[in-house]
Amino acid sequence: MVEPVIDCQHVTFKYMAQAKPTLHDINLKIYPGEKILIAGASGSGKTTLLRLFNGIIPQAYPGDITGQLTVNGQNILTQSIFDLSLQTGTVLQDTDAQFVGLTVAEDIAFAMENDRQEVMTIKKKVKHWAQKVNLTQRLHLSPQALSGGQKQRTALAGVLVDNSRLLLLDEPLASLDPAAGEATMAMVSQIHAENNMTVIIIEHRIEEVLRSGIDRIVLMKQGRIVADDTPENILKANILSECGLDEPLYLQLMRHTPAPVMQLNHIEDVNKIAVDQYKADIEALAKPIRPNHAVKERQLAIKNLSFGYDQELIFNDFSANIWRGEILGIVGKNGSGKTTLSHLLTGFLTPTSGDVILNQHSLLHDSIKERAEHIGYVLQNPNHMITKASVFEEVASGLKLRHVDEVDIQQRVTDILKMVDLYSMRNWPISALSFGQKKRLTIAAVLVLKPEILILDEPTAGQDAVHTNRIISFLQKINQSHETTIVIITHDMHLLAHFVQRTLVIVDGKLLADTSPAALLANETLVQQANLKTTSIYELAKRLGIAHPENLNTILGQ
Repeated sequence: MVEPVIDCQHVTFKYMAQAKPTLHDINLKIYPGEKILIAGASGSGKTTLLRLFNGIIPQAYPGDITGQLTVNGQNILTQSIFDLSLQTGTVLQDTDAQFVGLTVAEDIAFAMENDRQEVMTIKKKVKHWAQKVNLTQRLHLSPQALSGGQKQRTALAGVLVDNSRLLLLDEPLASLDPAAGEATMAMVSQIHAENNMTVIIIEHRIEEVLRSGIDRIVLMKQGRIVADDTPENILKANILSECGLDEPLYLQLMRHTPAPVMQLNHIEDVNKIAVDQYKADIEALAKPIRPNHAVKERQLAIKNLSFGYDQELIFNDFSANIWRGEILGIVGKNGSGKTTLSHLLTGFLTPTSGDVILNQHSLLHDSIKERAEHIGYVLQNPNHMITKASVFEEVASGLKLRHVDEVDIQQRVTDILKMVDLYSMRNWPISALSFGQKKRLTIAAVLVLKPEILILDEPTAGQDAVHTNRIISFLQKINQSHETTIVIITHDMHLLAHFVQRTLVIVDGKLLADTSPAALLANETLVQQANLKTTSIYELAKRLGIAHPENLNTILGQ
């Protein structure tokens, strides 16, 4: 009989600083060669479970553990992190926190250098894994100079050089564009097959992970395992939404038709699901998207902007407009200049030429603080924004710097924390928050200042369905009630399809298109150039021969 790689029996865990357990009575067996998806809403205990698997709990995060947990038959509590590192490789959600080398080559080599392997052996393995993850031309670069996808591949190579048989991936797709995400999952699948590894993936982007072929889905809710089954059975059971997660978009579409969704064959694959007989019902759901002819007032003008890093020119004579009160999406492949553009608008970077004009006033001579009075900015990585120790202090800090009355501070911070579902954690240390919770915290810290223009870099990355919808609803509310202009840098096609009004497509520093989301999704060439992907609703409609499949994406907002 095959012994499990990981065996949890009645495991309960409580962090030292908390009153109640985070994990309750966990029973789970994972066998050699399996590829497992662990999914659940933010705060459901996924990351805590992963920390138990790799030994970070209780070594770095002390607490109370009951039950039995073994890795490769050995009690995890009797092994050091070093011992476990020889068996387990972990790729963190925040890859920047994982890098230790000054170059990509040094970072990949780090574990082998610690093991005192021969120099020639190290060079050979670095070359091998760099080829495997397509980084041969990037070995001389700093990891921080890479795109999100390249960072993921660097971190992956750095843990695979140790020949670990167990690979743990924490939100590997959170910061990747759809095409890079698909490539990452394809690479993980290839490495899994070639090396007979056991792979455990934590991810909110369930649909994209399912495309790579998953053996089992383990669903968690409030620190407990509520389901452990094949993807087909999980989807047919209709329990993803109960766990705060999104079903695949094509299934959301089918639930608006008379089709008996739970009885459909090949329900887990959009290319095979047996729905041909419901083509007419699907067509009836299409709603033509009417263009917005409202009179627009220009709020911010980007005029002939040029900028580059060292000898690499990113923008050359770039121009675009942002209209007052609109919801604008900025899309494009990783490394195209989207985040650089936001830094030019907020003053973190200075253009070599051109101008940025807000309300007919040039911003070029305004400080970052002066610009922040009008333009709020939420960074992609929340760890780059956090400056305080507790949740309440972080949200209140900007108001205190502006000498807002203490009573007003209390009310505004309380209101915003309730909106982002962090009020119950208001006195928590920020170090105890998950990445997704930190993301919501930084959004709250900027929203509380009531900016005219709000720029959000990947606001839904690492968020479950419930919190994504809550953030979207609040952004819609402030957009409508305060006429706040919303600018979103995103790879989230769901967000793009039913929330964004206008889209700028930026690729390699060039504006390829200024168009509506519907028109973008209907343009497969443009989608490919921007490293995006059409939604699975669009794919299903095309497979069935439905005209204007982009008009079906309107169902996402219902």
